[in-house]
Amino acid sequence: MRKRRSKAQAENIPAPILTAVIESLDQEGRGVTHYEGKTIFVDGALPGEKVTFQSHRIKPSYEVANVVEVLKQSNQRVTPKCPHFGLCGGCKLQHLDFAAQVATKQRLLESDLWHIGKVKAENMLPPLYGPTWGYRHKARLSVKYVEKKQRVLVGFNEKSTRFVADMNSCEVLVPEVSVLIAPLQDLIVQLSIRDKLPQIELAVGEPDATEPNDSVQAGKSVIVLILRIMGPLTAQDEVLLKAFADDHGVQVWTQTKGPDTIKPFYPLNGSVLSYSLPEFDLKYPFKPNEFTQVNPQINQVMIRRAMQLLSPKAGEKIADFFCGIGNFTLPIARSGAQVLGLEGLANLVDRANESAQLNEINHVKFGVADLFKMTPESLTGLGRFNKWLVDPPRDGAFELVKSLDANNQPESIVYVSCNPATLARDAGVLVNEKGYQLKAAGVINMFPHTSHVESIALFTLNH
Repeated sequence: MRKRRSKAQAENIPAPILTAVIESLDQEGRGVTHYEGKTIFVDGALPGEKVTFQSHRIKPSYEVANVVEVLKQSNQRVTPKCPHFGLCGGCKLQHLDFAAQVATKQRLLESDLWHIGKVKAENMLPPLYGPTWGYRHKARLSVKYVEKKQRVLVGFNEKSTRFVADMNSCEVLVPEVSVLIAPLQDLIVQLSIRDKLPQIELAVGEPDATEPNDSVQAGKSVIVLILRIMGPLTAQDEVLLKAFADDHGVQVWTQTKGPDTIKPFYPLNGSVLSYSLPEFDLKYPFKPNEFTQVNPQINQVMIRRAMQLLSPKAGEKIADFFCGIGNFTLPIARSGAQVLGLEGLANLVDRANESAQLNEINHVKFGVADLFKMTPESLTGLGRFNKWLVDPPRDGAFELVKSLDANNQPESIVYVSCNPATLARDAGVLVNEKGYQLKAAGVINMFPHTSHVESIALFTLNH
């Protein structure tokens, strides 16, 4: 059978349709089964289901396949809410009951901690979750002009391809943005640069409290659309863009080359994007291309848990590594602790300093540092800290945790992660090499209906 399948692939003949029972889900939300000693990843299948599948990618040790038919359905399978599910690659788990999605992510976290880091948490924290639809306040949409059909597609890429999905709404974007997809398609097809506009980056902020009550924008979210344009706008293009911004109450920005070319186009004096943390009486202004959490409701819950685990106290010295615009730094500082926030991007450090001034917090310092090149000497040079908070990108904080030694070990570390595999790797270093215990860990469902796993862990120093 294997030789016939390999030959079929070589001759560009479709693979045979086979039957299997799905064993589990992988990190990308695909069903996992085994056939003839090979691991098969089956898109659209759920654990416990008996399905027929057809492989579209055949490698020596694994295959990637799509479901052809579900012969025996999981009792956790639900009808996807979005009409574009299955075509759009944005959400892979809409067919799985929401509670089961969260439980699956928790199991993936536990599995990675053990199989990658060889560690187990003493306590698995209850998962954190919130709104399941309309939660996404930031996104990057692809744009494609289809000349033969004289129309424009605006949306996420199709599953496993670089093609733009044909969609006119999105259930996970905030509703105010979802309803803009079809009007944006109608707008762009009228532009002279419709074939030179490959991307729209969007950001949504809280309503501007300074808007007069009788203003059209009063009480409305601030929405910024960054158009990535590869050619000059004509006078007619500018008229159309300004009319669109006025009609839909949005700000249009443009980007011609790198991030430093991003600038407002219309209106030039639009409201500033911001989000707040009412529990800590904090407000954060931000630029539309700067990193902020896409799910502000879950961000608030995540920060509350981080503060509970970290338990910052007045007089303590605390480091916030990969601090961004101070999302965790400023809540820590509200405790009265002396906080140092370090971040690799200078523009984010500038924004963090701006927020510290705006919120009148003066016992916090921010600095620029390449934390991926941390050494024991440079870490010791920062001084001793009672506690750390670490919130790295997907690559994790390997060099940072490897640099720990007796000269600079904090009593506890709260580690917020967007990649359970690198969290597990770093947890292995902390527990098996640096003398820490993994006291607690749990998932944060920042991205419902996707396979993305956000998590948080608490490490304390053994004595």
